[in-house]
Formats: sequence, structure tokens, C-alpha cells
Amino acid sequence: MWLSFWRSRDRFSLEELRYLTEQLQKVQIVNEFNKDFVIEALRSIAELLTYGDQHDSAFFEFFMEKQVMGDFVRILKVSRTVTVSLQLLQTMSIMIQNLKNERAIYYMFSNEHINYLITYSFDFRNEELLSYYISFLRAISGKLNKNTISLLLKTQNEEIVSFPLYSEAIRFAFHEENMVRIAVRALTLNVYHVGDDSVNRYITSDPYAEYFSNFVSFFCKQCIDLDRLVSHTNKNPSPDSTSTILAAVDEIEDNLYYFSDIVSAGIPDVGRLITDHILQLLIFPLLLPSLRIDTVNEREIGAVTCLYLLCCILRIVKIKDLANTIAAALFCPPEAYVSNFQAKLNGYMPAHVFTYDYKQSDNNVSGMEDGHLRVTVSDMATSSQVFPEDVITQNDCSVSHFALREALLSYVTSGDDVQASGSLSVLATLLQTKELDESMLDALGILPQRKQHKKLLLQALVGEGSGEEQLFSSESTTGRDSIELDGYLQKLKEKYGVLCSFPEVVMSPRLHRNQVLDALVSLFCRSNISAETLWDGGWLLRQLLPYSETEFNSHHLKLLKDSYKNCTSSILEEIRGIWPDLIITVLCNEWKKCKRVIEASSPRRDPKCLLLPLQNSSSDDILPGESSFIAGERMCELVKVFILLLQLQIFSLGRVLPDRPPICLPSDVPENSHAKIAGMDISGPKPGTELKYVDAVPCRIAFERGKERYFRFLPISVGTSGWLVLAEELPLKQQCGIIRVVAPLAGSNPTIDEKHSRWLHLRIRPSTLPFTDSAKATACSKVKAKALVDGRWTLAFRDEESCKSALSMILEEMNLQSVELERRLRPLLDLERALNSPHPPEASSPCTTSSNSS
Repeated sequence: MWLSFWRSRDRFSLEELRYLTEQLQKVQIVNEFNKDFVIEALRSIAELLTYGDQHDSAFFEFFMEKQVMGDFVRILKVSRTVTVSLQLLQTMSIMIQNLKNERAIYYMFSNEHINYLITYSFDFRNEELLSYYISFLRAISGKLNKNTISLLLKTQNEEIVSFPLYSEAIRFAFHEENMVRIAVRALTLNVYHVGDDSVNRYITSDPYAEYFSNFVSFFCKQCIDLDRLVSHTNKNPSPDSTSTILAAVDEIEDNLYYFSDIVSAGIPDVGRLITDHILQLLIFPLLLPSLRIDTVNEREIGAVTCLYLLCCILRIVKIKDLANTIAAALFCPPEAYVSNFQAKLNGYMPAHVFTYDYKQSDNNVSGMEDGHLRVTVSDMATSSQVFPEDVITQNDCSVSHFALREALLSYVTSGDDVQASGSLSVLATLLQTKELDESMLDALGILPQRKQHKKLLLQALVGEGSGEEQLFSSESTTGRDSIELDGYLQKLKEKYGVLCSFPEVVMSPRLHRNQVLDALVSLFCRSNISAETLWDGGWLLRQLLPYSETEFNSHHLKLLKDSYKNCTSSILEEIRGIWPDLIITVLCNEWKKCKRVIEASSPRRDPKCLLLPLQNSSSDDILPGESSFIAGERMCELVKVFILLLQLQIFSLGRVLPDRPPICLPSDVPENSHAKIAGMDISGPKPGTELKYVDAVPCRIAFERGKERYFRFLPISVGTSGWLVLAEELPLKQQCGIIRVVAPLAGSNPTIDEKHSRWLHLRIRPSTLPFTDSAKATACSKVKAKALVDGRWTLAFRDEESCKSALSMILEEMNLQSVELERRLRPLLDLERALNSPHPPEASSPCTTSSNSS
């Protein structure tokens, strides 16, 4: 029989299919001797049926007539080798995926053969077999619709009593292999999106409804594992830390998108189940108690991870009830949830309905049991002085009378940089969550002014309430808004057992909006916050106050002005620092970026940035001998902060932000300057070009050990740029030379050697910073891990007087460079006077300086 199998026949013919079928029907047992024939026959039949589906319907007619599906099941029963099971599953998957004829699919799904294969007891200890089995199930789910799904169901009294495809698939929903989990999620989504009412009732009935609680519990464990990974990385960073965290974050977000896809199927009971489980297993017991500055216990997660997760849930899971319940929960203090969580440290986990041997971690999160917690908020928030200075600077959200929304603001006013950034991300995410009612945003104090005006205008047009009077008033709350918020607070009490009691005045949107504004202004006054975080705060402020409003009071303006003046003093120090020649370039580039950021429709940073390890080599105190790269990072950071405060100043004065910073045009080069005498133009010296070195000082320098070279040394400044020039004499041209070496003047830190008074030491920094050049930005991210080392020159002069003369020339040119830079930046350093001047300064065009090339 096996020899005749290989005889010559037309491969794609009905005769070939008939022959294979007849030979397969003769097989009574499958063992090591005939398994190869059986495997090849199964593979060939799948190939022929796929061909016939596209070219000749007689192929599948024959397949049905001979009831070959029954032979497939019989072969599986008599097989003693796993390879045949593998091939059979693959054959079925190929056939189901490739058959386009609807009648063929109906036949495949009928006669219970498919259900028999689904429920067959395969040995899943073989990982390859499990992979083929899951692919087989997924292939079936891809052909489901309202007609075909009924062929896979068992019903009794018009109710489904068995759905093997679904019940067997969810056994592997939490398998250790990620590809298996992904396939199961795809299968379940195919089931949910069929839209069959009886199937929907089946999946939301016991015990299958517990799949959703189990999945949320599984997700909770992933959240705890992510927090541990972030915590470990912060303590023990490694080269792979970022990629490891990003991989964990991707899986977290994939699962949230899975929740979102489930909800999009439009099954009301499923949406309710997911909402309840996310709230009761994750939000209430795990995330909300973590919004505290004080030390968390081992059952809680870090505040930063919590802030990231809240952002992701609000941004990805599009459930209106979930979003509004989370927002309402922010009006309760964390103790409301801490008490409830700590009362059940052992937790409650629903029984797992899957039977696969998946071991759940001991870190299961608890659910919410019946019972009520009464929460009373102190009257201190009713004071007319919202967030007084002692509260701004010493706010501690671990105090019980602070609601969670005030805890978020306390991170802005007193948390570290990452906590402040995380809190701003949550506020920005809430503001942009379309599922959140505007009344909830108003109560939180973050409803954008443009939406407030739109709402009040509509109310005035329809003659509702006092909208017309409130349209130009800072108080925008209405009775309807209060009713909507009260409804969600009542739901917290009745459904979830959290009772929040507040004095009526605490619900004033104006009060809460002032608190948010106070917190943001306090943020801009902090010196230990990164420019990136401050820019995020600038974006939020711009959303809340697109135009100058009465809420932005004189106290806010004074604080901003004081912070601006402090930053101006730091800029003046940088003007005489290591990188003055790049300040205007950085300022112009960052001005455009900052303007785009705060005027954008959405925040630019992804919340996942909160979790990544910091890579900042900046130092608060730059010593003369330290790397100029570190000083450059600090200069760029300072300029970015300065720009934000500048733009906030312009904004607060009711002016339109210009596209370019208002700086003065470059001045002409004085006739008596070294640059003019040497024949330089504004482009600066270039190696290989001629130079008149009237004032140059002869010197020697060795760029290689034992190889001294003789040069003429001349420091030159042109506008805000400056160079150290080494030129070789031209024998045929008196007082002329060829430029051989050029280095930046700024940051050279000239010092005469203590033991050799004829030696002058110079620090030679790079001509540019890699992170200010977009072409080098990628390379810079790799270089930042290493400390860049500055160059060193030691010039030897013929006598002490020549050495002192060279030093004096360097200091003089550096001073000219700084004076010109300060002149050009004067409109920014005294912005209010410049804006009130009848003749405001022109912005230089282009907004660049000549480069220093070495």
C-alpha cells in the first residue's frame, strides 16, 4: 500500500483525492511503521481541498460524500504517535483558514466533529502540540458569525449549556507562554464581536463570568510585578533596564487595549463586569491607596507606577462609567481605601475557572466586600485663602483630611520631579478623557476655559439657569453639575461601600480651579524640577487659561515674576560661563519647541516615560575642572526653564507668543577689534585660510609627545562667538600666517602654571553640544552614559610677560563676547520693559550664531 502511494498521478486531481481517502480509510491503527504515510495523506488532503475550494467544487463534494471528517476523528483515536496529532491539527487549521465557500464551513462545523477535536484529551505537556491546538482554536474563531456559531453550541430550552470552543480556550488565558495568551485573547474577541444574545448571556453567566475577574486579577499581578521591576531598576540600574521596563509596559498596555476591545463589542453586562472588577480589584484596593507621599507597605505599589497606571487606564479603557467613578473617587482621601484594603490583607480572589495548571502568585489583590466607610473632609478647604504658602510648601498628602485630588496637587507642589510629572500626566489625562463628564472636570478644577465658556453660552442661549450671568463670571458651577457629581458619589456609597461626606462649599469649581492654579504656579517657582516637567505644567496652565483670566491673580503674577527674575540671574551667570556662544542658538531652538508644546492640543510625553530610569549627568555645582559637557547640559536645562517662564510672562500679560524670541540683532564688529585687524569676517576663522597676526603672541605646543610646533597664538571674538587661533607664519608675507588650529574661546578657563610662569593651561571644550544638534541627538543618547572628556592645551611662551599678555587678551575677548551676548539678550532679561516699549526690539534673523569649528 505504501509503495503504491508514491505512484505517478496528477497531483491536483479528484482521482488523487479519491486515492488518498481510500488509503486513509484502510488504516486501522497508526504506529511508527505507517505514521509517515498518514501524515503525508493528511497534509495532501488539506492541500487538495484548498485547491478545490478555489477551482472545482467537486473536490469538497467528494469530501462530504465520503465523510472524510469522520475518518480524521477515527485516525486521531487510533493514533499512538504525537506527530499524527500535530499534523491533524495543522491540517484542520489550514482547511478552516483557507476555505472560502460558506457551505464548506457549515459542513466542517456540523456533525460535532469539530467539538470532538476541541474537547479531545491531547497531551499538552508537548509545547508544540499546545501551539498547534491553540492555532486550531483561533482558526475556528476566525470563521464565526451569527450563523456558524450556532453549529458549535449545545442548547437546552433555548439556552446554551455548552460552548467548548470558548470554555476550552479560556483555560489557557493565563498560560506562561505569551503567544498562547495572545491567541486566546484574539479568540475571545472573535466570540464577543459575533453579537449573539444567547452567547452573550452564556459568557456572562457563572462560572464563565469569572474569566473577567480572573483576567483583572492577572492584570493586577502584572501591575505589581511592574512596580517591583521599576523599584529594582531605580536601585540597581543596568544597560538593559530600559528595554526590560518597556517590554513589561507593552504587555500592560496590550492587556488594557484588550479590555477596551472587549468593551467595544457592545455587550452591556461585560462592560459592567470589567468596570466593577477593575474598580474593586485594582483601582480601590491597590492604586488609590498608593497616592500618598508617606512610605507604602509591601501590599501597595509605588506612587509613580500608580500614576502611570491611572493614566493608562483612563487613556485606553474607554468606559464612561469607569472614568467618572475614578474621577469621583478622587474626592475621597486615600485612607478610605487604605482602611478597606488593610482590613483584608489576605484578600479575596474569585475561583479560577480555567483548569490549566497555572500557578497564581501569592500577591493576589483583594476585592471589596460589603460594608461602608465614612469619610469626612476637613473644612480647611473652605477658607478664602486657597492653598496658603505654608500649605503649598509643606503639603503632605498623608494627612487624612486631604482628598486624593489634593494629594495629586501636593505631588505638584512638594513631590520630586518624577512624582510631579506623574501627577501632571494624570491631570492632563483626565482633562483629555472624552468619556469624562465636563461637570466632573469642572468639579476637579481642570475644565478648560474654552469648554466653560461654550457650556455657559449654550445654557444662556436656551435660557437655562443663570448661564448668561455666569458667562463672564469666574464661577461656572450649576445645579445640574452638582447633581451629576452627587450621583457618582452616591454610587460609590451604595455599590462600592465608600461613603464620602463633604461640606457643600468644597464642591465649588472655582475653589478647586484656584487650587490647581496655585499648585501650577508653585511648580514654576520650584528649582528642583526638570524643564520637561515644567513644560508639561505650562501645557496644563495654557489649557486652563487660554486667555488672561481673573483667576490668574496678582499673587500668581508676582510669584511668576520672582521666579523669572531668579532664573534671569542664573542666565547672567551662564553668559559668563562655559557655553555663552551657544546660548542664543539653544534659546531660539527651544523657544520654538516650548511654544509648540504649550500650544499643542495634547501633551507631548507618553506617561511610560515616568517609569524609565533617569539618565541625567547634570550637576548643580559646576567646578572649573569639571566636564564642559555637564555644564552644557545644565545650560540647556536652564535655558529651557527660562524660556518657559518668559512665555508664561508674555502670556500672563495678555500678549500673543511670538514665533521667535525678542532678541536684538548682532552689532557691527568694531574697527579696532582683533577680529577686524586680523581680517576676519562674521563667519569666523577657518583652518587653511590666511590671517594677519599683528597682535599674535609666539608660542610652542606639543600635540604629540616629543613633537613641539611653533605657532602664533591669537584669541578672537566676533559678536557672541569666539575662538582660540594657532597660526603658522608665512615666510614670504610679513605679519601674515596660515590658520592651522581653531578652538572655542568660551570655557577655556585660562590658567598660568604655578611652577612655570611661561606656561598657560587652556581647557578645550567641544565646539557644539551633541544634544543641541538634531543630527547627533541619537548618538548623544548613547554617549551620555560615558563622561565626555575635554581637551587640554599647554602653551609655552618665550617669557613671563608674553604669557601674561596672552592671558590678558583671552580675558578681554571673553569679556567682549559676554557683553555682546548680554546686549542681545537684554529684551529677554527685562521683558516687561521691552514689551511695554513703543519700539519693541527686532528678533535676529536667522536666530543663530556663527559656529566654532575646531
